[in-house]
Amino acid sequence: MGSKEDYEGLVSEILSCTRCPLYSSRTRAVPGEGPLNASIMFVGEAPGRSEDLEGRPFVGSAGKLLDSLLSSIGVERGGVYITNVVKCRPPGNREPFDSEVRACNPYLRRQISMIKPKIIVALGRIAGRTLYEMAGLRWDSIRAARGRVERVRVEGVDLMLTVTFHPAAALYNPGLREELENDFKNVIAPLVRGFKTVRKTTLEEFFK
Repeated sequence: MGSKEDYEGLVSEILSCTRCPLYSSRTRAVPGEGPLNASIMFVGEAPGRSEDLEGRPFVGSAGKLLDSLLSSIGVERGGVYITNVVKCRPPGNREPFDSEVRACNPYLRRQISMIKPKIIVALGRIAGRTLYEMAGLRWDSIRAARGRVERVRVEGVDLMLTVTFHPAAALYNPGLREELENDFKNVIAPLVRGFKTVRKTTLEEFFK
């Protein structure tokens, strides 16, 4: 577990980051949010327009769907840690370039190392591929990975990794909505039953 200073230092680095060209077009970088002792981490692709404006992950329409999916399996948003592979919004909400993913990768690695989640749920192809590569697994496609649970070690942390569709994809392609809901019900819910999520805790409360 990282110290309060370690985490605040990481957030400060992300907020002032200039490692890739995305910094020049962002409104705000989006480090992530949630308890630092959360058992479950959700990792998406990159911030969208609402996230760029607010500086928080998953606060737009995809975030509302994620909140609904979490509620459907009895999980409070405040009990999980949520972040993205890329911390700044790509222009026009395009997919992040590989160079942007590589530039941001050290931040995600440090988040995993600090939080030490028991479960990581990768939301979408970019997140799935990135986490598979970090875990030393071969990535074929989201269709091949979806529904599977892999026991992996990432940054010295032993955890379970699973991949599902990004909520935004289900909004644009309603045919994926049922599959996404089924993943939460049949794959993610059984996983989280074995681990207690924690209440939303401020940094000051947690480090007392």
